[in-house]
Amino acid sequence: MGFGFALLRLSPKDFWTMTPRELAAAFGAFSGRSALFGPAGGPLRAGELAALIERFPDQT
Repeated sequence: MGFGFALLRLSPKDFWTMTPRELAAAFGAFSGRSALFGPAGGPLRAGELAALIERFPDQT
């Protein structure tokens, strides 16, 4: 709970509506290790982000 309230600064409502998977993903972002999938890959590189943007363009 301290992680959710102190580090993530979630409201009680937001904290209690998070799924365990969402909380684990948030924890992985802070720890550098995904609680579900092993070592976190870190932030996307510019080329990886560009490829995702091209593959999944915003709908207008």
